Amino acid sequence: MLNSRMLEAAGVSPGWLAVAAVGVAVVAYFLGCFNGAVVVSRYILRDDIRDHGSGNAGLTNFYRVFGGPLTAVVILSDAVKAVLAVLFAMFIAGRLSPELVTLAQYWAGTFCMLGHMYPCTFQFRGGKGVLSGSAVAVMIGIGGGGVLPSWTIPVVLWGGFLILAAATKYISLGSCWGGASFIVMSWLVYRDPLILLLAAVMGGLLLWKHRGNMVRIMKGTESKFAFHKGSQSRKGAAEAEKPVPEAEAQPAPGAEPEKKPPEES
Repeated sequence: MLNSRMLEAAGVSPGWLAVAAVGVAVVAYFLGCFNGAVVVSRYILRDDIRDHGSGNAGLTNFYRVFGGPLTAVVILSDAVKAVLAVLFAMFIAGRLSPELVTLAQYWAGTFCMLGHMYPCTFQFRGGKGVLSGSAVAVMIGIGGGGVLPSWTIPVVLWGGFLILAAATKYISLGSCWGGASFIVMSWLVYRDPLILLLAAVMGGLLLWKHRGNMVRIMKGTESKFAFHKGSQSRKGAAEAEKPVPEAEAQPAPGAEPEKKPPEES
């Protein structure tokens, strides 16, 4: 059984603790279900991102397929939902006991990522949790910390991600660093078994979602990130390449109609 010094120090009755935990989990999960890439592609562009590219409902695939300013909407929505989930958990935990705030951040982050990766609102087909998980790490980083300052968690996570992604052009490699380093840094900062468990769930899910990317990197077939403009939607490209039916082809205004040779009798 996991013995958490945070739970012991809080001194909250098991009944109230269970109610708060369930409430935070439900709110965080359904916030996570609001997947920016799916919402924007399905309801604004009318072209589900999961039908294109890698099939992943995440930021990288959205940018590769559609590009354009709507990518910023996806970034904002996926980051904001994680921030809201953690803030809600901090509010509830703060009313029960300040000792529970850090644990509540990890708890909410776990269920927000579960909602993002496996949204019940979109047939459990979601993203890989990189952006939402990074936002959770930033929120955890503004706390007080334990053995080490809590800000070291997002600094190590984001620093390694940016260096690896810039050096290799593999977003997935930087993402895997983020998942693994989050687990390690959470233990080094807090040294709490329950915190480690929740960090392992979040980091482990992120690594699991990127297992195919790691195989492709090893084989040298993984796509490298590149900046581009405009939409690369297969649906849009297919529509543009469709031949115009002969019956619908009309001569340009002012042009003489094409003369056909007389039929032989």
